[in-house]
Amino acid sequence: MNLSSPLLRNIGTASLALVCSALALGVAVTPVPAQANGAAFYTAELAAPAAKQTNIISGVAWQCEGTNCAAAKSNSRALVVCQRVARELGEVTGFTAKGEALDAEDLARCNK
Repeated sequence: MNLSSPLLRNIGTASLALVCSALALGVAVTPVPAQANGAAFYTAELAAPAAKQTNIISGVAWQCEGTNCAAAKSNSRALVVCQRVARELGEVTGFTAKGEALDAEDLARCNK
């Protein structure tokens, strides 16, 4: 058998395809900061500054600077996400999802 045999070429091609696919998948699932390129879906304004810059709340990474926090989209409704943030980080004085702010009634329910 030599290096130009069809079997070795097929194995080599399959191996290369597998490596490229693995690299592409790795890039696709690599987490990125929520605020990169303005990609924040949720924003929260807290009554007091967050103790840590990065906070993982129900599997969502929140990036905070002082009282301003932002995160990428999750699978939960905005009110539920707000309630989780309030439970973990303290009183929320403002909350938006996809640029739409919670009204006063929902914001009050968020902080309960």
